[in-house]
Amino acid sequence: MLLPENIHPANSLYFNGGFVLEALRLHGETSPMNLYIESRKLHEMQLPVFVLALDWLFLAGLVSYNDNGSIELCS
Repeated sequence: MLLPENIHPANSLYFNGGFVLEALRLHGETSPMNLYIESRKLHEMQLPVFVLALDWLFLAGLVSYNDNGSIELCS
């Protein structure tokens, strides 16, 4: 699913994760729903794809969930 051979690259988590990171870079610390809205402004993606991309970014150590309930970029 990160870089699959049998689906269009625009549907991959790697591709969509880039838009999530870009939205987070532009808007800073934000709530998960606001991050989804801002990510959709950059690239049309469905909510399940967004959640999977966000999970992948969390597992990769690129984003974190802070005590305020917001998502932020890791340094």
